Amino acid sequence: MKIIINYILKFFKAGGQKPPIKDKNEIDNLFSKHRKEVLIAIIFSYGFAYTCRLALSVVKKPLIDNEIFSITELGLVGSSFFYGYAFGKFFNGFLADHVNVKKFLSFGLIISGIINIIMGSVPSLFFWVALWGLNGWFQGFGAPSCAISLTNWFSAIERGRYYGLWSSSHSIGEGLTFIGTATLVSFFSWKAGFIGPGITLIIVAFIAYYFLQDHPKTLGLPSISNWRNEPVNKSYTNSFSDIIKSQFQIIKIRSIWIIGLSSATMYITRYAINSWGILYLQEAKGFTLIEAGSLIGLNTFAGIIGCIAYGFISDKYFEARRPPVTFLFGLLEIGSLLLIFFGSPSTLTLSIGFIIYGFTLSGLLAVLGGLFAVDIAPKNATGAAMGFIGIFSYLGAAFQENISSHLIENSITVIGGETIYNFDDAIAFWVSASVVSLLLALSLWKIQAKD
Repeated sequence: MKIIINYILKFFKAGGQKPPIKDKNEIDNLFSKHRKEVLIAIIFSYGFAYTCRLALSVVKKPLIDNEIFSITELGLVGSSFFYGYAFGKFFNGFLADHVNVKKFLSFGLIISGIINIIMGSVPSLFFWVALWGLNGWFQGFGAPSCAISLTNWFSAIERGRYYGLWSSSHSIGEGLTFIGTATLVSFFSWKAGFIGPGITLIIVAFIAYYFLQDHPKTLGLPSISNWRNEPVNKSYTNSFSDIIKSQFQIIKIRSIWIIGLSSATMYITRYAINSWGILYLQEAKGFTLIEAGSLIGLNTFAGIIGCIAYGFISDKYFEARRPPVTFLFGLLEIGSLLLIFFGSPSTLTLSIGFIIYGFTLSGLLAVLGGLFAVDIAPKNATGAAMGFIGIFSYLGAAFQENISSHLIENSITVIGGETIYNFDDAIAFWVSASVVSLLLALSLWKIQAKD
């Protein structure tokens, strides 16, 4: 066992430093090359990772209709992922500050892909709860690794726009799931909704490993702050003791606790739509699986633009101040939910609602799900900051899964042999969560980014 542990620690050990490169042109060329490659690698690897965490959302109705699982049982399976992800992201966030993120991210993606393949062949409640929870743990390798890559390769003054670009991966992954996976399931079976994304993610993991870099110093490059000639906080280093000290400082920052609570309530709404939106559109609005997946998919593609827009606006027009932009996005997000649930049931109205929802939620996801915390945390504790916020976010998502499944199942009535769904209580729960999230975020109006 000791040999295995030592091998694992050696495998994930952070990359060493090469002798510094002296030639300025070579430094500039290498930074330009690797920054592009790192950004593309984390966007697409994390995007495809989402197809292996949202597959369950697409296959819920086939599983219910075939009497494989009940709504409550699916809520139990879904929540197991979020509990696994919450604690996995927390633990792995602290660990990621000490390891080679290139290897760490790729390993997590491969294991997640394997688990999804197994899920497509073992329709057992016990195994699904265990496997989906384990999938959540290994999915928790992703966000901290990507956030660390961003802080290693992009400076504070530009981080918002690049964090926004990376956050678009959430929307890319959701779009691939709600349209691509829904199509797979419609033409084949629910099993294809797990196996197809699982195989794809394993391939993507190897591609990401090829393009991703640990940090600039492993290539003989200076730090990003030195390269950009920007002031840097000298109060910490990347020594093991300093990293540990900075990580424990995270829990002493009051603002990060508030961000965590705001993110938790925002994730209630986010994963309510992701987990139950397709079922809602099928049962309450009468759409087919592909039609429902396409409508949900609209919000994900709008989200790509929303993430980028949020980062650009907050960096360029508010000098990296997040609260004013959060206020605007939050109001529009709540308005879009009211339009979706209480507006005209026409396809046009729902399309407009989901586009606005996706655009605004993605910006909120970027800032409350990590950017805000990364802004105010010590740079050498980026992974810990992501992990700390993550445990709030995904405990909120898990709580949502249990409560939503309970509210939906208890509202079901059978009339003339036909099953009738009433989503009123669930909708009230989802919208209220967004309102609370915005109020919490606004309490941090004076907080600003630092490096």
